[in-house]
Amino acid sequence: MKYQGRVAVVTGAGSGIGRALTLALARDGAHVAASDIDAAGLAETQEAAGPGKVSTYELDVAKRDAVLAHAEQVRRDLGPASLLFNNAGVDLFAGIADMSWKDFDWLIGINIGGVVNGTKAFLPQLIESGSAQHPARLINMSSAFGLISVPYQGAYSTSKFAVRGFTEALRQEMIIERHPVTVHCVHPGVVRTNFGANMRTADNEDPELAAKYFTRAALTTPAKAAQVILRGAEKNRARILIGPDGRVMAAMPRLLGAGYVGLLGRAARLTNSRSPRAGS
Repeated sequence: MKYQGRVAVVTGAGSGIGRALTLALARDGAHVAASDIDAAGLAETQEAAGPGKVSTYELDVAKRDAVLAHAEQVRRDLGPASLLFNNAGVDLFAGIADMSWKDFDWLIGINIGGVVNGTKAFLPQLIESGSAQHPARLINMSSAFGLISVPYQGAYSTSKFAVRGFTEALRQEMIIERHPVTVHCVHPGVVRTNFGANMRTADNEDPELAAKYFTRAALTTPAKAAQVILRGAEKNRARILIGPDGRVMAAMPRLLGAGYVGLLGRAARLTNSRSPRAGS
């Protein structure tokens, strides 16, 4: 079994890609420290994995002290982590002019703060547990919207571009310092999860319509996304693209440069691809 005896840490494990990663890792012999702010979702993940495979921890990744304490708890319970998946994330559908400061800070705290907190808390364990033959692996979840920006996802793209920059810098540092840790940035397109149902919206947007728009755009299952992530990490790919939409969005800035920005803006205006406003 690929991960027999290894400790894997997965945030956002109560649903979606996080649950799919947890189940795949457990099937391949890892003992998974699965965390989420959603205790009920965690319990479902643990039940699906079967007995003895998954240890669950209720955790808000935006709270730094809690994440640092979580890292020490995992070490005490299971031993040093050798696989880390900073997967937890949230979305906000709102124009930049319309979004509230509260919603922006909430998203940044989870999407950027959660990745930085998890990385800093567990990196010493990864360095300790890795070896030349069996390197530790650190996987951070960005997005296809960390490669291009689209209208009304400005806050989300801000966070995912930041995750990309942070992760690519860390990968280079691990190479320079010869640490036995490979670092990977994941860029999914839209995956069939409850992400859309849980996203926040500006006050002038209809959350149900925004969720339906997200659902219609989803092309990839969580299980497929998890498979691609694990395979990409095993092949030591710096950038892991998920889904046909993810690959298309990755190609746009390579082919069009900054020209993609005006093209997408005009296309969105012509096709009215924005989710309708509440009451309109």
